[in-house]
Amino acid sequence: MFHNQIVKEDSRFRGNDGWGGRGDDFLMLTSFAPAKVNLFLHVTGRRDDGYHLLDSLAVFPNVGDELSVMEADELSLRIEGKFGARLAAEDDNLVLRAARALAAGGTGAMRLVKNLPVASGIGGGSADAAAALRVLARFWNLDADLAALGAGIGADVPVCVSRRPAVMQGIGEILLPAPALPAFGIVLINPGVAVPTPAVFKARQGGFSKPASLPAGWDNARDMAADLSRLTNDLETPAITIAPVIADVLASLKHDKNCLLARMSGSGATCFGIYETPAIAQQAITAINQPNWWSWAGGLYEPAPTDI
Repeated sequence: MFHNQIVKEDSRFRGNDGWGGRGDDFLMLTSFAPAKVNLFLHVTGRRDDGYHLLDSLAVFPNVGDELSVMEADELSLRIEGKFGARLAAEDDNLVLRAARALAAGGTGAMRLVKNLPVASGIGGGSADAAAALRVLARFWNLDADLAALGAGIGADVPVCVSRRPAVMQGIGEILLPAPALPAFGIVLINPGVAVPTPAVFKARQGGFSKPASLPAGWDNARDMAADLSRLTNDLETPAITIAPVIADVLASLKHDKNCLLARMSGSGATCFGIYETPAIAQQAITAINQPNWWSWAGGLYEPAPTDI
């Protein structure tokens, strides 16, 4: 679904920034940047340089942004989509930083369709940077250690490069195999409040948690949720002090008798609910009548062999 495309010129691709409108057929590559959800997140320590050490199980729901690239004489980025207006294609944008880290002087016209809320605890910016590394490595025909490059861009970028469930440790650069996961449904809800990660860590009080002891796998969603319920997101309480509406989101999820586990992801404000199946999750979301909240329900992303 997201792979090499030979595209004939079409007015829908033309823009003042040079996106499309080349006059001939042209090669366009597209990569899917799924959301990253932390099913639990323990803060296990702090390095001398101030970075916190984490232990977390990350998964990737089948919802996300899309990044495309086509030939151009210079490097550029155009941002569109529901949440595109909240981002600027400035030099410090993670997508442009990823492109320059991969190949200084590389060229291409990139288009980011921003479907995920910004600063929401589901790794949107890191997922976009990871997508840039993947799609540009293919576009420029480069053989590079993308995870290692990603670690220099952001702590969540390495896990987002693979888009596969993993246990994250260190500051995010240590990736270990995840337990075998059952099929399950997941609901994501964001109340429309951006929560800056540094502020959440600053508001955090208390000591550090121990790394989790996880089984080799779970046979079903109910057993998985039961084990995860004994773990925590150590950033949830401080995030609620900054954005109390997070507690309202969690209460809405917990009110549903079919919700097996409700928790905040990352540093917030997005929260998730685990359900036995994607179909049950999709039914649950219809009962949450909050027009100002962003929401999604479904299952996990499963990369196809042709996906970039």
